Amino acid sequence: MRIRMGLRQALAALLLLYFGGIARAEEPIKIGFSMELTGGLASVGKSALLAMQIWAEDINKKGGLLGRQVKLVYYDDQSNPSLVPGIYTKLIDIDKVDLLVSSYATNLVVPAMPVVMQHNRTFMGLFALAANSEFHYPRYFSMLVFGPDPKHAFSKGWFDIAMAQNPKPRTVALVTADAEFGKNAAEGARDNAKQAGLNIVYDRAYPPTTVDYTPIIRAVQATNPDLVYVASYPPDSAGIMHAIGELGLKTNMFGGSLVGSVTAALRTQLGPLMNGVVVGELWEPAKTMQFPGILDFLKVYQAKAPAEGVDPLGYFVPPFAYAQMQILGEAVEVTKGLDDEKLAQYMHGHSFKTIVGDISFNADGEWTEARPIFVQYHGIQGNGLDQFRDDSRLTVLEPAKFKTGDVIWPFGKARE
Repeated sequence: MRIRMGLRQALAALLLLYFGGIARAEEPIKIGFSMELTGGLASVGKSALLAMQIWAEDINKKGGLLGRQVKLVYYDDQSNPSLVPGIYTKLIDIDKVDLLVSSYATNLVVPAMPVVMQHNRTFMGLFALAANSEFHYPRYFSMLVFGPDPKHAFSKGWFDIAMAQNPKPRTVALVTADAEFGKNAAEGARDNAKQAGLNIVYDRAYPPTTVDYTPIIRAVQATNPDLVYVASYPPDSAGIMHAIGELGLKTNMFGGSLVGSVTAALRTQLGPLMNGVVVGELWEPAKTMQFPGILDFLKVYQAKAPAEGVDPLGYFVPPFAYAQMQILGEAVEVTKGLDDEKLAQYMHGHSFKTIVGDISFNADGEWTEARPIFVQYHGIQGNGLDQFRDDSRLTVLEPAKFKTGDVIWPFGKARE
């Protein structure tokens, strides 16, 4: 009797181990992140989320990763940096996610870094400018085009365009947001301006709570600058452009990094106010930038966007949000596991083919080659969306390999 009972118990234990192993093997691979679903950056955050969901759908249709389906685990950070550390602590300690990526933007990525580093997790930052420049964390990887020297690459092409004009400009005004992103952008722009021999006649950061930008533009106009470089987040970009339209800013070149200028919401809101602006961007539907897979992705994205209430064009963050998931997925498949150290080693040692082109990373996780583009808007009439579905209302000015035309100079001429 005892022998039979022992055999039964042993068999039950074996069956439990066997079926428990199967159950564990069939559990989805969980990818965790915070995302701006409400607050000032929600319009961009929601578009990034849709792109990541499209990737998850695509990969799951192909059988998932490592033979397991993929599940996205995410929480609304409300565009509030103070909520980010708690979210990532929960994702790691409570949800036990297998992989980590970030929400959108420098100000929301940097607060996650200490938590990620404490747990030695591999981490991808979406559109975070120089987020690892102080940490030098070896398992961080940036999904942003500004390369090994992001602070300076962020604006170098803009100043190169300006200094190629005749006569050369002599003065510049710098207007930046008083936040992590703005500080990094301002530091690079300041250095680039000095390197170009420009005299900086205005250099101030506005507080994040600013609503009325008219006094700022009046103060800039009082310095009579040849160039005006701005680094602003989407809500600020709209306010600044309206102030310029109201006051009629006179300068030879205006723009810089008006984050959000590529989104359908800002383009249709501002319409002709964007004419003449020279701004740094990441991707446009120019023939010079039609990387393999990008148009297929946008076709799916644009079909889903109206029902989701997100940017109907998807030219800003979505392709890069999808591409970061492509990179992470390839690293998992090739290393045949979820080990953070092996994933980081593979990602540092290999180039990746994505829908935004070929990408490789340096020791700090930045792209080994900077690839921002600088474009000028022109010929915009009214506020209709369809005029932005191709590149007929903009010209790619820099870099040379993506260039589609020359700058209209000065600023006022392009606004006629």
